[in-house]
Amino acid sequence: MSPPDPLTPPVVLVPESRLVVLIVDDVPDNVAPLHDALDDAGFAVLVALDGEAAVRRAQQARPDVILLDAVMPGIDGFEVARRLKADPRTAPIPIIFMTGLTETEHLVAALGAGGVDYVTKPIKPREVIARMGVHLAQARHLRQGAVERSQARNALDAFGYATITVRARDGRLMWQTPLARDLLLRYCGTEAPATPDVVLQWLARLLPELQAADAAQRPEPPRLTLDQGPRRLTFRLHQRVGDEEADELGVGEPGDWLIVMQETSDASVLEALAQAFGLTAREAEVLYWVVKGKINRDIGDILGASPATVKKHLERIHAKLGVETRTAAAAMAINRVPLLRPQHGG
Repeated sequence: MSPPDPLTPPVVLVPESRLVVLIVDDVPDNVAPLHDALDDAGFAVLVALDGEAAVRRAQQARPDVILLDAVMPGIDGFEVARRLKADPRTAPIPIIFMTGLTETEHLVAALGAGGVDYVTKPIKPREVIARMGVHLAQARHLRQGAVERSQARNALDAFGYATITVRARDGRLMWQTPLARDLLLRYCGTEAPATPDVVLQWLARLLPELQAADAAQRPEPPRLTLDQGPRRLTFRLHQRVGDEEADELGVGEPGDWLIVMQETSDASVLEALAQAFGLTAREAEVLYWVVKGKINRDIGDILGASPATVKKHLERIHAKLGVETRTAAAAMAINRVPLLRPQHGG
């Protein structure tokens, strides 16, 4: 058979169940037997006869695996691999080098350029298909894991919880959810891979306590809270990701700190108070400032009301909560509405 002209590639319609293989070799006689063997094995086969065509075909077709000749005129296989690995669209595609070069430096170069494996010429199709099966399975596993991690992170964001991991050994921000990216930029003015200094300082204060405490009896570490006007951002140290946890969660290498962030505001607290106790909007405001330790005169100044009006609101609040004192009202509010609980920075 004659391989197709790489400069005018035909449109190839591939059933979803068929895996696509791109063969890259400048010698048509080398391509033909491998093409036939792969086709008989049920693969959809694409061909490129030079490096430039290989890059174009890979970008257009996104094959499942690439069989790449190492030595070609023009740009060689090593440069093709480097270009494909530099492009996010083609970087995940496994590349298996086909080479007649058996010197160690050439094999190292092939792997260093982004190849996952190599086969030596003359090519044995059954060996190639067996090698491909291993790397295709690994690639599917990685893609599935990436999808699941993305879904989990998006779910956290949907519930208002932003998440980041920080590498313990150097403080580098390894990944973040979209919501976390926006919050860190707004509150701290930083972007990945930089971790805000205030977060690194908070972690540094926590480390001696965490390392000394028994994991089973360890209390929840103090949280970090950053205020920005009426809004605040709270950081909670979820866990240290170790070897098994890193594999299970897919959130980074061992030694990463997994941190959950949540933004709250006075408005959300007031709404929570109103819903918890059936208060009016103004009564919720009065109870909020009672929890903050304000006296009636101060609350009146804040709300633009007289102390006598504040007192009347407070009496109705006591009746609805079934308490007799402002101290009891404050304690009940804190107990019922978690957003009111003080968050300590350590």
